[in-house]
Amino acid sequence: MCNLENPSLNFRTDMADERRDIYAKANKIEDEVEGIEVKTEEIDKNIKVSTVKILNENGAKAIGKPIGTYITIDVKNIKIAGDEEIQKASEVLSGQLKPLINSHISNIDDILVVGLGNIYVTPDSLGPKVINEIDVTRHLIKYLPQYIDENTRPVTAVAPGVLGTTGIETLEILKGIVDNIKPKMIIAIDSLASRSIERISSTIQIADTGIVPGAGVENTRKALNEENLGVKVIAVGVPTVVESAVLVNDCLDLFIEKLQDEAKSNEYLNEIKDNDNYEEIKEVLIPKDYNMIVTPKEIDSLIENMKDVVARGINFSL
Repeated sequence: MCNLENPSLNFRTDMADERRDIYAKANKIEDEVEGIEVKTEEIDKNIKVSTVKILNENGAKAIGKPIGTYITIDVKNIKIAGDEEIQKASEVLSGQLKPLINSHISNIDDILVVGLGNIYVTPDSLGPKVINEIDVTRHLIKYLPQYIDENTRPVTAVAPGVLGTTGIETLEILKGIVDNIKPKMIIAIDSLASRSIERISSTIQIADTGIVPGAGVENTRKALNEENLGVKVIAVGVPTVVESAVLVNDCLDLFIEKLQDEAKSNEYLNEIKDNDNYEEIKEVLIPKDYNMIVTPKEIDSLIENMKDVVARGINFSL
């Protein structure tokens, strides 16, 4: 994936729709980017689904993502969501994920669910926490077949940890598992980086192209994809962090909007608002080591709610 990165833009986000917007804004493209197709659907007042399809190499090179389908589900008010809202969001996730799974394998083929990340670091703990909620069935089919429906899909799940604690690349661990249990598909769950503070733990991205762990925070590991693992990899990611530069840029936009609402705007402020000031802000922060990766103080509850959404959505799909 890294060799597709557009050299003129520092996206610093894992989200395909954000990358498309950044590229279009930087190149002053008002219509659709050549090689990229976008569709948006409002499910209800709290949930919106956007689909970005990268159709060819031109689209892939433009936003630094492989050819494939990227589905983004935005969920409002997830921090105060009750069980009913969580259930609705998980059903929407399942409705998007299940057809993607069925387009590549049959409804009884083996699936391995992988929870990427570090369970001891809250913003990076989503993957391992989801794994604890997955309905695994392979061992039941093997050892208690008399109690299991013959059409039950074999599901396995693993949280391989991170390189810093295992000393082993995630790709190397998964290759060993794939060689032994031979799943037909991998579903990988991971925490992502976004270019919007509004999206922290309130957005889910599904991609049928696999995932590059750590890419959004410039700590890129080896890609988990069909090319490297020999089986289809669907990635389910949730943004949990942003850069300081993103936070400052978003706050600057909000500040300018406040001035505009108070009729204190001028041409200069309008120009600042219309531009993406990320790079300029980043240049100021980096020399002082202030360009941190940040997450909100309520990330614990956000992760818990989104963990339930993702786990239920995957279980419904399988």
